[in-house]
Amino acid sequence: MNHLFNLEGRVALVTGASQGLGRVMAETFAAVGALVLVNSRSAERCRNVVDAIRAQGGRAEVLAFDVADRQGVAAAMAAIDGEHGRLDILVNNVGIRLRQGVETIDLDEFNHLFQVDVLAAFDLSRRAAALMGRNRWGRIIMMSSMAGQIAGRGNLPYATAKGGMDGMTRALAAEYGQFGITCNALAPGGFATEYNLPTLTPENRARIAARTPLGRVGEPGEIAGPALFLASEAASYVTGVTLNVDGGTVNYF
Repeated sequence: MNHLFNLEGRVALVTGASQGLGRVMAETFAAVGALVLVNSRSAERCRNVVDAIRAQGGRAEVLAFDVADRQGVAAAMAAIDGEHGRLDILVNNVGIRLRQGVETIDLDEFNHLFQVDVLAAFDLSRRAAALMGRNRWGRIIMMSSMAGQIAGRGNLPYATAKGGMDGMTRALAAEYGQFGITCNALAPGGFATEYNLPTLTPENRARIAARTPLGRVGEPGEIAGPALFLASEAASYVTGVTLNVDGGTVNYF
């Protein structure tokens, strides 16, 4: 059964992979044989992840660009094509958040969030699919959120973007299935990533635990299994799905 999760010969691009869940996914794919292209806006931060992967015997390269820069995205995808001639796995992990009440939301900031969280993921997915289609095999994975399914005060822009990403996941699955490409999403709940740690006070941890059947915050490494499943042959007949990785919060809340 191990062959189902073997990514030998695959080329994977993970955006926002310099820290947090993105880094975990990049390291996971490399550990099972993929060549991982590590992305963030900072080449230096990417290099730290690449060095760590190589130290463990994996294969990885730096591919720094801003996902919201269309020219930068086009150049990066052309570089992938030129250097590797293929792309098998794309993880759209980059996302930003805007916490404001409805009456104080700045429309320019809302637009920027939508550009980064939704339109950039679409742009990358469409370009990636063009490469994946050549081999009639591909995995597109969106990083959604339980915020796309559960509304809360002060979170409208992010919830709207993630709800849109869930819809886009289903639509791309319908568009690209004929080419052997699956498109699925992961919807994390509360995770103790570097980004979230400042907000995970004892009070907030207790609040998350109280509304989560597993009674705790998720650890970053717990995204590895679900991500590998969706990226591998094990999920060959799974597409258009948003997989909740939230300790049961969505179904319990």
